[in-house]
Amino acid sequence: MIAGLDGLRFSHWQVELRPDGVLVLSFDREGESVNTFGQDVLIELEALLERLALDPPRGLVLRSAKQKGFIAGADIREFAEFDRKGTIGDSIRRGQQAFQRLAELPCPTVSAIHGFCMGGGTEVSLACDYRVASSDPSTRIGLPEVKLGIYPGWGGSVRLPRLVGAPAAMDVMLTGRTLSAASARAIGLVDKVVEPALLVDEAAKLALEGRERPFKQRFLGWITNTWPVRQALAPMLVKQVARKARKEHYPAPYALIETWRRSGGGVQARLAAERRSVVRLAGTPTARNLTRVFFLQERLKGLGGKTPHGIERVHVVGAGVMGGDIAAWSAYKGFTVTLQDREQPYIDKAIARAQELFAKKVKDEAKRPEVAARLRPDLAGEGVAAADLVIEAIIEDAEAKRELYAGVEPRMPPGALLATNTSSIPLDELRGQLARPAQFAGLHYFNPVALMPLVEIVRHDAMDASTEQRLAAFCKAIDKLPVPVAGTPGFLVNRLLFPYMLEAALAYSEGIPGAAIDKAAVKYGMPMGPIELIDTVGLDVAYGVGQELAPFLGLQIPPALSQPPEAGKRGKKDGQGLYAWEDGKAKKPEVPKDYVAPDDLEDRLVLPLLNEAVAALHDGVVEDADLLDAGVIFGTGYAPFRGGPIQTIRETGADALLERLKALQARYGDRFAPRAGWDNPALRPSAAGPA
Repeated sequence: MIAGLDGLRFSHWQVELRPDGVLVLSFDREGESVNTFGQDVLIELEALLERLALDPPRGLVLRSAKQKGFIAGADIREFAEFDRKGTIGDSIRRGQQAFQRLAELPCPTVSAIHGFCMGGGTEVSLACDYRVASSDPSTRIGLPEVKLGIYPGWGGSVRLPRLVGAPAAMDVMLTGRTLSAASARAIGLVDKVVEPALLVDEAAKLALEGRERPFKQRFLGWITNTWPVRQALAPMLVKQVARKARKEHYPAPYALIETWRRSGGGVQARLAAERRSVVRLAGTPTARNLTRVFFLQERLKGLGGKTPHGIERVHVVGAGVMGGDIAAWSAYKGFTVTLQDREQPYIDKAIARAQELFAKKVKDEAKRPEVAARLRPDLAGEGVAAADLVIEAIIEDAEAKRELYAGVEPRMPPGALLATNTSSIPLDELRGQLARPAQFAGLHYFNPVALMPLVEIVRHDAMDASTEQRLAAFCKAIDKLPVPVAGTPGFLVNRLLFPYMLEAALAYSEGIPGAAIDKAAVKYGMPMGPIELIDTVGLDVAYGVGQELAPFLGLQIPPALSQPPEAGKRGKKDGQGLYAWEDGKAKKPEVPKDYVAPDDLEDRLVLPLLNEAVAALHDGVVEDADLLDAGVIFGTGYAPFRGGPIQTIRETGADALLERLKALQARYGDRFAPRAGWDNPALRPSAAGPA
């Protein structure tokens, strides 16, 4: 036993003294499959380091004893609990103290990183003298706290800029993106990249032999943190952030830049400034709602469960934008995929688009041919007979879909699943003539498939529960978030989006400039405006959805969407729609400088969406309010800082929103009439979930 640690028992840490005198400290959080920093973990770490400071080994290597990853960061469940109790400041101080004690150990310290190293995992590594990372593709290093509405608060924002230079550090912290081991080494965050089997030995060697950092890295770390350079760089960083996020919506990146700009002095002074700033941010509605979104995402991931999906071969019918991209994404994620359409040119275009996806996603050029080979053109539809899952992605026409099923289902293997990518047709209209309706479901992806994380699993009354479970597991396997929804028109996402887009199209037909409509929606927090969105999904798709949903919701269709679009004018995919498009970007006509948008424009756009959210919850389209919020955030990009439509209603107040709806109803008519369900207790603040 190491002197100073005699007789001490630790729940979360294991110590082993190597023959060379280097102490290996292994993190193995008790009762958890993944390492996260809870307060009990930090208390133990601090006690352990206190004793090591009195009798230091020749060196210390910090590693994970878990099979899965290094350290995932702080325990977010605990974080939310501290927020409720008002003790976040104490928890941040404890993390800072423990990591500072590590930084002050009178022996060399090395972090040995294998697998994911996020947030607090990266911060504890930054408190070490050196960092060695494994070359395994699973090794990813990042500081994603900005995605929770805060920024690194356990010394990360203090140490990283001085290690790698402010520009590279700010890029990592302001975006929350993760780095591969090689990328981390390139910026100086990691000192060495080695094979996984050599990780601990190389880390121990580095502890004993040391390493001088290249002069350029040391110089960048110094010069970019001097007072004059901080004052010059900060406004430039603010401008970059402002292009992506509004300060009133997402204050964290701005607070990070400002705290760094102002804070000089010794490490304790800078840690105190970091702590004060992060504590303030943690209490904002943005941080609370983004934490809530994190838990919603975890819940959707959990729906994939541990059920085996039993799917190896996927056959996609329909090689249009959606079908082709579903096929490409499935192949990219490891499935053998056959792609069918009526004519070869459609398939060829989809395969060409798939090659672009593979070129972007598969960084190792040598592996691209193997990925591309998993996607095969199949004009004759021979893949149906061997498929475990057949996905139909043809035009939004119930008769055409039923006709296709009649030809496909008899050729499918007995255990295979049949899924439709319909965006709005009720499944009861599609399943009537199927021999095996229990194995039929909706699998509704969102455009663009590679970017949108959500997939709606659409139910019907004859569907077997195992079908849903297998499809949820399949979604997990392709890194998508499943949300089960009722098979009523529009399901969840399109049902809520439709009144919003309809009102935007109506405002557009009244002469309100499209750019002004889009600006109002983006100001509210939408990822893009509704006019641009209509063009992006396609006027043909919007028309088809309108035919299905308008009668169901009792809404009138405005002129822009009342007829099928002219040939070549379907929107982004044709280069012309409500806007002209060039290189994938909308060319929006200039709004006259003296133009003032109507002061009720934001309400006209947003309140129909919130009104329909209330109705969908009332109608049982999803099981509860949290699933509704999760589906709309991950399916539409609905302002994450607002926490979802139902959370927005809770925070704004259902009564206040009802009054605003009634005012619009008096001014514009009954399309703004409050829908059934506004008396639901789930709309009250007390009904909010754990975050």
